[in-house]
Amino acid sequence: MTDMILKPGIVHREALRIAGEHVHRDAVIEVTYPYTGEVIATVPKATLDDVRRAYAAARAYKPKLTRYERYKILMRAGEIIASRLDEISRVISFESGLSRKDSLYEVGRASDVLLFAANQALVDDGQIFSCDLTHHGKSRKVYTLKEPLQGVITAITPFNHPLNQVIHKVAPSIATNNRMVLKPSEKTPLSAFVLADILYEAGLPPPMFSVLTGDPKEIADEMLTHADVDLVTFTGGVAIGKYIAAKAVYKRQVLELGGNDPIIVMEDADVDEAATLAASGSYKNSGQRCTAIKRMLVHEKVADQFVDLLVQKTASIKYGDPMDPATDMGTVIDEEAARQFERVVNEAIADGARLLHGNVRKGALYSPTVLDGVTPEMTVARHETFGPVSPVIRFAHIDEAIQISNGTAYGLSSSVCTNRLDYITRFVSELNVGSVNVREVPGYRLELTPFGGIKDSGLGYKEGVQEAMKSFTNTKTYSLPW
Repeated sequence: MTDMILKPGIVHREALRIAGEHVHRDAVIEVTYPYTGEVIATVPKATLDDVRRAYAAARAYKPKLTRYERYKILMRAGEIIASRLDEISRVISFESGLSRKDSLYEVGRASDVLLFAANQALVDDGQIFSCDLTHHGKSRKVYTLKEPLQGVITAITPFNHPLNQVIHKVAPSIATNNRMVLKPSEKTPLSAFVLADILYEAGLPPPMFSVLTGDPKEIADEMLTHADVDLVTFTGGVAIGKYIAAKAVYKRQVLELGGNDPIIVMEDADVDEAATLAASGSYKNSGQRCTAIKRMLVHEKVADQFVDLLVQKTASIKYGDPMDPATDMGTVIDEEAARQFERVVNEAIADGARLLHGNVRKGALYSPTVLDGVTPEMTVARHETFGPVSPVIRFAHIDEAIQISNGTAYGLSSSVCTNRLDYITRFVSELNVGSVNVREVPGYRLELTPFGGIKDSGLGYKEGVQEAMKSFTNTKTYSLPW
């Protein structure tokens, strides 16, 4: 049975245990609260036999849910989540260190995903092609229909959005009548158990969704190569994504990897608006988002004004105790991550950047930090800094901005602050990214819309409810003589 140390506001539910099984202390993974380092829960440490049993159970089950039944399950799950908003938010904050403001927002997003997936489950996704379109044709019609995969979907999710990263994979799987085995991050597994509990309560047959918690070094390869796996969907770091691409041979792969997203502030921009977007895009979710603003490219004509405003807005961010409702930004995932941010910032300072605010660390708590005078070659700008660091890079003209933006290995998203249509047209055309947001943060999107990157940010296959549902199905064609 999974143990959980009860803390104020955490409810010990059925989802946090394996019914009827005793889990020995040496067969568990400890989950810690990043703000204090306390162990708040333990979850089972799955063995290879556990993994194989999970896939065997999933493969043996043949889902027969109608579109309406899938719709009802997803809608009911959304209602349950909405009714338990505060409780689920607390679970997310305790396991991740995210502020309550961020975790409450995440739970709200999860409800949106379920709503969109429920409605998409009702959409008839077939097509009809008349065949008498050329002189070679016949008086026939070709029809298409979407079918669930023959095998099982493997889903592997990261720590930074413990609920939303999971639900973006599970909801489209349910909407398309698939079976999924999920391995959430071993650092933040509790939200996945809570979600499983909610989905079962909403009527989902358990074989359609299983959660495995374990050491990825021990079980991940089996989850990638098992004969019953048809597709692997992964969100996480580039190195692991490339490992999966090499290991999961002849399995479909949807890889949503890292980002080094810029905000580009042109000389005609509303500088206050740009600085507001920059601060929000850099510090929300403790900067631990693939679409967080990780580079601030600012035209030299407005750079001084922008930097002054950015420092003011950064200084107003209240960071600290994640459970304090007034806290804007909690911790990062652990002390090791915080130390890494401290190292790259200190390296940038040693190379000539100027520290204008922050670079204060206490355990896993790392302050919002502003650097000016950063160059594209510095580690803090060249690689993904997955935390609340704002490196400002100055440029002289749009060609230089585009060159700097495209000058990293990543190509996920971007933000552009300008009102000039000629600039906007060039950015949309010439930035090598998956999305361009004008006068908005890079991460802006609906849960329904296509999302994903190119280069080291992904293989070009998109996520978002609609695109995930396309990936999770086979298209069958058939023809009839009328």
